Amino acid sequence: MTGTTAPLLEVEDLRTHFALRGGTLKAVDGVSFSVMPGRTLCIVGESGSGKSATALSVMRLIDPPGRIVGGRLLFNGRDLMGLSESEMEAIRGNRVAMVFQNPMTSLDPSFRIGDQIAETILTHERVTKDEARGRAMRLLQSVGIPDAARRYKDYPHQFSGGMRQRALIAAAIACRPDVLIADEPTTALDVTIQAQILRLLRDLQRQMNSALILITHDLGVVAAMADEVMVMYAGRVVEHGDVDTIFHAPRHPYTVGLLHSLVRLEDSRRSALKPIPGVPPSPINLPRGCSFRPRCTRAIERCAGEFPALASVSEGQRVACHRANDAA
Repeated sequence: MTGTTAPLLEVEDLRTHFALRGGTLKAVDGVSFSVMPGRTLCIVGESGSGKSATALSVMRLIDPPGRIVGGRLLFNGRDLMGLSESEMEAIRGNRVAMVFQNPMTSLDPSFRIGDQIAETILTHERVTKDEARGRAMRLLQSVGIPDAARRYKDYPHQFSGGMRQRALIAAAIACRPDVLIADEPTTALDVTIQAQILRLLRDLQRQMNSALILITHDLGVVAAMADEVMVMYAGRVVEHGDVDTIFHAPRHPYTVGLLHSLVRLEDSRRSALKPIPGVPPSPINLPRGCSFRPRCTRAIERCAGEFPALASVSEGQRVACHRANDAA
């Protein structure tokens, strides 16, 4: 993997829909991106924007009534959409792994923490149970869990929230994956533990030279972790670029709104927060044209007629907005 210049993962026109009684929910609607070895892509947006559905689609973990209705998922040039479930299981948790949002629901409460990590190794590699146990113990040590030999035998309820998240990360990196997806890995943790978990993810990524996809709504996390940022709204990508460009020269009104809603220490006493007006649209009944139009202060007549294509506005920056160039 070291030295390659090709993307590890390429997602092309991914579409994931849910057939519900009230209509079709287009959770992911034409999303495309790629990630390189050693790089971090942060996917940001409000709740319901399609971030987690995108990640679960990449893992091919969408359950009925949802299904992937179109697109390609290329891992090292191989389309995951063409694999059988058994072939996908050989990749999932092995070459492409995911740290899920809630460790209490992701860890089995009836099995010891260490055994759950060892099981991941036994599933994907030809090793003895003793070898798997030894590696699991070392993994617990590597993610900062003290007294790993003793904690190996503990159950999830005996771990704190931060320790459970570390155990999930240990399980996810057990087979040294090429692509690691982390879905809101610090949401339920206090600020100090958040910083430790993010530092851990960054250090592990450097050790493995893996691609990291980090899903978050916290722009502070984005600033600390991202190489590239993909902003999603109502199931679509509305802006994509390198982290410096997104923070200092955003072109989509939604991205601008997200940044204006940040609390900044240097001016928090002098200026009030500027929340984005309105609420996200119903994903089953999206407005015509641009989905962000009802909340946008810069909307024009054209915005009501057609959804803007995601187009390049500068080197490495793509924006889906009819007025993107007006802000240049």
